[in-house]
Amino acid sequence: MATVPPALSGRERVLATAYELFSRHGTRAVGVDRIIAESGVAKMTLYRNFASKDELILAFLDRRDTEWTRAWLQAEIERRAETPGGRLLAIFDTFGEWFATDTFEGCSFINVMLEVCEPEHPVRAAAVRHLASIRAMLSELAEAAGVEQPDAFARQWHILMKGSIVAAAEGDHQAAARAQELGGLLLERHAITP
Repeated sequence: MATVPPALSGRERVLATAYELFSRHGTRAVGVDRIIAESGVAKMTLYRNFASKDELILAFLDRRDTEWTRAWLQAEIERRAETPGGRLLAIFDTFGEWFATDTFEGCSFINVMLEVCEPEHPVRAAAVRHLASIRAMLSELAEAAGVEQPDAFARQWHILMKGSIVAAAEGDHQAAARAQELGGLLLERHAITP
């Protein structure tokens, strides 16, 4: 059951509950009735703040980008390393710790993208856009490291990240270390010093 502080506004209670439930169980498996029940708000409160479940999912993805991508991942790699190459490798140190937690839930952006198959669906488009935002962060690191084609490099690095998340979800306890080892080879190939 979601644990949401009662002092939050109705909108925040709904979003905090949806955040926890969608992160853990996916957006398709969690219905609006469950969100209402676990947030402790009236149905009208949910629909006054979010016209549809899709609108709530879009708000969840935006919050996930703020809390997961920026406040956690980006902040953590900046804390762990000073050089662009070091920060790239630090992603996998951070992932290794995340994968080992009881709260490891995989990547919500990947999960949502795979749950919604219609390419033009706004929810799928938002998930793809948030994944592109992560690639942009990787591209900036690659450019700062002097890579000639930072976008191509970022796409390769992002494959390592996404692959390690999926492998960890399969139960590979060394997924982050394996991806970091491959990342080291990619850095070497581009003459990037960690």
